[in-house]
Amino acid sequence: MATVAKEVSDTATDTLAKKSRDKDVVSGGHLVAKALKAEGVDTIFTLCGGHIIDIYDGCLDEGIRIVDVRHEQTAAHAADGYARQTGKLGCVVTTAGPGCTNAVTGVATAFRSESPILHIGGQSSLTQHKMGSLQDLPHVDMMAPITKFSAGVFSTERVADMVSMAARECFNGQYGPSYLEIPRDVLDREIPFDEARIPKPGHYRGSVRSIGDPADIEKLADILVKAERPAVLLGQQVWASQGHQDAISFVRSLDIPAYMNGASRGMLPQGDPHHFDRTRSDAFKNADVILIVGTPFDFRMGYGKRISNNATLVQIDQSYATVGKNRDISLGLAGDPGAILAAVEQAASGRIDNGAKAARQKWMAELREIEATKLEKLMPMFTTDQNPIHPYRLAYEINEFLSEDTIYIGDGGDIVTISAQAVRPRNPGQWMDPGALGSLGVGTGFSMAAKLAHPDKEVVCLYGDGSFGMTSFDMETSQRFGAPYLAVVGNNSAMNQIRYGQIAKYGPERGDVGNKLGEIPFGKFGEMIGGYGEEVREAKDIQPALQRAREAIAKTGKCAVVNVWVDPNEYAPGTKAQTMYK
Repeated sequence: MATVAKEVSDTATDTLAKKSRDKDVVSGGHLVAKALKAEGVDTIFTLCGGHIIDIYDGCLDEGIRIVDVRHEQTAAHAADGYARQTGKLGCVVTTAGPGCTNAVTGVATAFRSESPILHIGGQSSLTQHKMGSLQDLPHVDMMAPITKFSAGVFSTERVADMVSMAARECFNGQYGPSYLEIPRDVLDREIPFDEARIPKPGHYRGSVRSIGDPADIEKLADILVKAERPAVLLGQQVWASQGHQDAISFVRSLDIPAYMNGASRGMLPQGDPHHFDRTRSDAFKNADVILIVGTPFDFRMGYGKRISNNATLVQIDQSYATVGKNRDISLGLAGDPGAILAAVEQAASGRIDNGAKAARQKWMAELREIEATKLEKLMPMFTTDQNPIHPYRLAYEINEFLSEDTIYIGDGGDIVTISAQAVRPRNPGQWMDPGALGSLGVGTGFSMAAKLAHPDKEVVCLYGDGSFGMTSFDMETSQRFGAPYLAVVGNNSAMNQIRYGQIAKYGPERGDVGNKLGEIPFGKFGEMIGGYGEEVREAKDIQPALQRAREAIAKTGKCAVVNVWVDPNEYAPGTKAQTMYK
């Protein structure tokens, strides 16, 4: 009887499977997958749950890679990282209830970092609405404040249409996340194929390469051709919108010193005469024209207060709402950064007179001299052999270790602030950090995504020991999907950025409360997951350890962890000034 029952069960399963793949009908989960494929999504990051499994079935049929993680926070960070690395829509799929709430930090990080990701969440069946079903929460309401679009789907016929609608909103103005909740019965229900609207790729988006008002392009060109001491800051949006080539041409053609932040770091090579990275404050105090492109006047910019009131200040941003926020400006342009810069370059071409050209050369020479002086002051910390290891020495050794194709990721507080002084990515898009939300734990998802997006590139993530402890178990996930990377842990056994402030405010006897961590030899973690691990306690041993880790990854295809014990009583200047809170 058991055999007969099994045969009947198998037959029923086969019939159901055949029906779900019948070209005449399609389920909601398969419509999700078809819409994602139309959007160009080739990978989803997820943690399984009963509410969402029909999406997996659809993704298998559409050839979309399913990367299943151990914690939804990592899935959301990975979707964010994948979007940053590919320039396409990132996608995270979570089940209802805790599946959604666990992803909130990752979605909020993408929101503040202006990263286009689509979060698809499960929900109990519409037939169980307000009945107290398993994992039922008001997800749409919860996600609304940290997304550009948040909605539910209430009929299977609208699934694909709503996916494309949510995806479109991710690229409306400044980029950002969308959330779409789909109840289980809507996902599982099958409808006649011809009743489902599946938007055609390339036919439901308008162009976003707007230059705004052409008259403002001419105004900006007029301002720049007369400038003798101009400076430009190229922000995250320039890389995210793939406007970096336009930006490079702009600064070289108009002979303007350029500073870069976010993923735009590395846009210009170190030896380029227009590349500057240590004199931004000097430039902002003394420039006659300052152009801010694709970055807001938030805390990282001192809310605009660090910019001279005597300079002509111009801001370009994808979002009208960001232009002029927190700081008055002389001219504002809302549109695509690359398109605007290209238009301004064309409008200003050949109009800069010899006097202005000579003044700019003198200006850049002055800035270059200040850069050299500042680097000279840092070199003793970069090269010190002190024990415990100075964190600046660790950052310097990592910079020396990077290759042309290394993607660098920083995950932590003080250790990432320090690394920004030393680490110089060799190309644009090869720097990722927590961004404006300051989220710890981004490194594992970012690293996984970067390696999946660029299998031929090396990925190095510098963690603080606090951030490493948050999400590191998903290193095994990255390894499982053939995406090994090198984790370097700057281990001071503390949440040091906060520790400094507590010591300064309350004294050393209360300074270690709530921020001291155990002394964990994280190198053993690398070995535990089947990869490579090593402990480093002497500065001279950092570089050899990194090289051994690189070789181990190449040989085994497994991750590596190099745990470097750094001095807990050394801090970044910004930490000591507590500028992030001012």
